[in-house]
Amino acid sequence: MNTLPPRLAVGLFLIVVLAWGVNWSVTKQLVQFVPPLWVAAIRSWIALAGLFAILGPSNHLVIPERRDIPVILSVALLHMTLFSILVAAGLRFLPASKGVVLGYTTPLWVALAAPLLGKDALTAPKLAGALLGLIGLVVILNPSSVDWSNTNVLLGAGMVILAAICWAANIIYMRAHRWIGSPLQLLFWQVLLATIVLSVGATVVDGIPHMAWSWTPVLLFLYSGLIGTVLAYWAMSVVNKSISALTTSLGTTGTPLVGIASAAILLGEPIDISLAIAAALIVTGIGLATLGDRMLRGQATARG
Repeated sequence: MNTLPPRLAVGLFLIVVLAWGVNWSVTKQLVQFVPPLWVAAIRSWIALAGLFAILGPSNHLVIPERRDIPVILSVALLHMTLFSILVAAGLRFLPASKGVVLGYTTPLWVALAAPLLGKDALTAPKLAGALLGLIGLVVILNPSSVDWSNTNVLLGAGMVILAAICWAANIIYMRAHRWIGSPLQLLFWQVLLATIVLSVGATVVDGIPHMAWSWTPVLLFLYSGLIGTVLAYWAMSVVNKSISALTTSLGTTGTPLVGIASAAILLGEPIDISLAIAAALIVTGIGLATLGDRMLRGQATARG
């Protein structure tokens, strides 16, 4: 967990962005095999095993302090459970390329909600970024891009947007939380709780899944659990210690672009003009909101 040289850290960060972007196409394929709840639960079990293998031999698998319990609940329930379920459910009806763009509107909801909750100030760059992002939502959801007569498509879009809002709520709480353990030390317990909740929920709602297992779903689940979850979270913990938060925040805006490209390559989804314009607006909006947030934090630091 020591810091890495800048070039190595940036290279590792690019792997994270690639892993997260491709994971949307992987999830789109997995929901064709098992219900969304079981997609999230099985992936979570695989991630839990991978994290135990990584953290077990190290000093990062520790019993969390009581004061960290709220942040464990927040991440496990809002992000790892609700976000995962809503995204997987939404991708049953929505192309992965549109889903990833809608799912990564999270920073825009943070920029809008945090000032209303008294957690932040709404600066001009953040307001401009949020407005650009909302215009991007209008573009991607316009009747020429989305069939408004198809209630399933609208339901899918609504679920992915709701997933982004759940993630935003988690981020706002995480910013306010006074951490005792490091994010990596708490990650195992967050995944453990999410795994239990997802497994119980999937069993109650859908029963034991029945599917014809083959190498395709096995490899997809291994990718989603080990690469898209364990490797990505571990790598981000290392990257965040090695390069600035502004670089990582702006860099994650590349994830929707990777998601669109992977959906076109792996799933054959078309890249229409509405999707391209919406992605550009939303990514630009996230960039502006991130810069505004960074400026605000810099001013707060300067004031002591």
